[in-house]
Amino acid sequence: MFSAAFLTVPLRRWGLVALVAMLAIALSACNLTNFKTEAAQVPQIVVSTLSDPKTFNYPLNQEAPNVFTYIYEGLVTENGNSEIEPALAESWEISEDKRRIVFTLREGLKWSDGAPLTADDITFTYNDLYFNEKIPTDTRDVLRIGESGALPTVRKLSDRRIEFTVPEPFAPFLRITGLPILPRHALIDSVKTLGSDGNPKFLSTWGVDTDPSKIIANGPYMLAGYVPSQRVIFQRNPHYWRKDAQGNALPYIERFIWQIVESTDTSLLQFRSGGLDALGVQPENFSLLKGEEKRGKFTIYNGGPAAGTNFISFNLNKARRSDGRPIVDPIRSKWFNTLAFRQAVAYALDRQTMINNTFRGIGQPQNSPISLQSPYYLSAEEGLKVYNYNPEKAKQLLRGAGFKYSAQGQLQDAEGHPVRFTLITNSGNKIREAMGAQVKQDLQKIGIQVDFNPINFNTLVEKLSTTRDWDCYLLGLTGGVEPNDGANVWLSQGGLHSFNQGPSPGQPPIQGWEVTEWEKEIDRLYIQGAQELDEAKRKAIYAKTQQITQEQVPVIYLVNPLSLSAVRDRVEGVKFTALGGSLWNIYELKLSE
Repeated sequence: MFSAAFLTVPLRRWGLVALVAMLAIALSACNLTNFKTEAAQVPQIVVSTLSDPKTFNYPLNQEAPNVFTYIYEGLVTENGNSEIEPALAESWEISEDKRRIVFTLREGLKWSDGAPLTADDITFTYNDLYFNEKIPTDTRDVLRIGESGALPTVRKLSDRRIEFTVPEPFAPFLRITGLPILPRHALIDSVKTLGSDGNPKFLSTWGVDTDPSKIIANGPYMLAGYVPSQRVIFQRNPHYWRKDAQGNALPYIERFIWQIVESTDTSLLQFRSGGLDALGVQPENFSLLKGEEKRGKFTIYNGGPAAGTNFISFNLNKARRSDGRPIVDPIRSKWFNTLAFRQAVAYALDRQTMINNTFRGIGQPQNSPISLQSPYYLSAEEGLKVYNYNPEKAKQLLRGAGFKYSAQGQLQDAEGHPVRFTLITNSGNKIREAMGAQVKQDLQKIGIQVDFNPINFNTLVEKLSTTRDWDCYLLGLTGGVEPNDGANVWLSQGGLHSFNQGPSPGQPPIQGWEVTEWEKEIDRLYIQGAQELDEAKRKAIYAKTQQITQEQVPVIYLVNPLSLSAVRDRVEGVKFTALGGSLWNIYELKLSE
C-alpha cells in the first residue's frame, strides 16, 4: 500500500502491502473553528492526513492511510504488536494438516445500518469480491496459493460458521482472514449487474462522490461526512460488537475527525496551538516538541524503528502502449534497465547525511523491503548486501557499463545522450521533499541531472497504477511482520509491482511486457515461502528474496526513521507501537475531559 505520509498511521494490517506504513498521523487544521462549539458537546478527537481519500470502495484501494482502517474489520485482527486476535469471529478451529479453518462468528453481529452480519457476508466478500477476476483488486495477490495461483475455497456451514480450505500448506493462512468483510445486502446487486462497458457496476460503486452516510460499516466507526480538501467525519458505530468489561458499548469516543491538509508544516502549527489531538513527529520538530510536552499537555511516544519502508524506484517497464508508444522513453529505459546504473545510483546516495540533516540523527540506513520488526528480516551482519556511500565506486560502475563524462562533468551514455530523468514524490510531505532534494544533489555529484517534481499524492498514484507515465519515484510502503503481505509488490503479476507493472484488469492494454529472470526467481521464492510451515526454512527463503532485491536494486532503500507520535494527554489508553501507531486501539481510547 502506497503511503501518503512519512509518518505513522494506526493501521490494522489487512495484508496488502505489506510493507506498509504504519504512518503516524500528521494533523492539520483546515477550518477547525467550525468544530470548536461542537467539540465542547461531542466527545471527539481530531487528527489529519495529507491527502483526500481516493475511494470509499475497499477492494479498489491502493493507499494508506485510508478510511477502511476505522470502518471495517475482518474475522481476525492484529493488535499493535501484530499478534492475531479474534474480531468478527469469536473462535476458530484449524485442522491437523493446516489446510482447513472453520470460523465461528460472534452472536448477534450487525452492520452499522442494523442489518444482521452473517456467514453470507463472509462468503460474499471473498467469493464475489476478492476472488472475482472482474474486480481489479490488489487483495487477490496475497490470497493466491502455490505456483498455480489458486485461491482458497470459502463456504458457509451455517449462519455463524464458515469454512476456509486451501489446496496446499499456506503459512499466512490465518493472518489473511483479517481482510475487511463487506456488506452483501448493500453491494450484491452492483456486483451482479454489468455496466455498458461490460464491467460490474461495483467498480463505480462507493466512490468518493457517494454520500458517506450510505457507506455501511462493521468497524468501530462509520462515515458521517466528507468535504473534499477539508475533512472526513467518522461517527461512532452504534452496532459495533465490542464491549468493555462492564458491558458498556465501545468505542467510547463519539466522533473522529480526519482533517485533510497538504502541508505537514500546517499540521505542526495546529498541534502546537492545541487544535489537534495527535501528530506524527518529524525529526526536525522533535527537539521543539520535546521541550513543549509538559506545557502543551501531550506525550511523545517512541515506538522504535518505523515499520514501513521509504525508497526510490526506477520504471523498468519495456512494454508498449496499445498505440505502439513505449511506456518509458527507450533511451532512459536502457539506462534504468542497466544493473550497473541502478547500483551506481545506490552507491551515490549519502544516507548518513540524509539521516543527519533531514532526520536530525533520528534514524538508520535501510536496506531491506522487510520490516525490522519481522522475524524474517535479514540484516547486513547476516549477509545482506548494502550500498554504503561511495561516489567513486558509482562512477567506476558507470564507466564500466559504457557511460562517459563530458568536459563539464555531465554523465552521458555511450551514444552521447546526457543522463537526465524526473523524480516524483508526493507534495506537502516535507520529509520526502527534503529527501528528494538530497537525491537530486547526490546524483548531481556523479554527473546525473535529476528534475525533482513533488506532485499531489492522488495524481502520483494515478501515474504509477494507471498511466505508468513516470521515470523514478520516491515513496513509502506500509509494513508488517508477514512477508507474504508484500506479495502484491514482489510477485511479477502483483498489483503494486510498480517498477515493472504488467497488464492490469480494467486498465489500458500494453504490449511486449517482459519479466526478468530475477523477477521470476522472486516469484518462485515468495510462493515457496508461503508454502513452507517450518519457520527456520521460511526465514532462509525470505533471506534469499532480500538478497536478490538488494543485488538487483529495482528499489533503492534509504532511511529507517524512528516511529514517533505526540498525543494529547487527554486521550487515555494509548498503546503506541511502530506497527500499530497511536490509534490502532481507537475503540478503547477515552477522553479525560
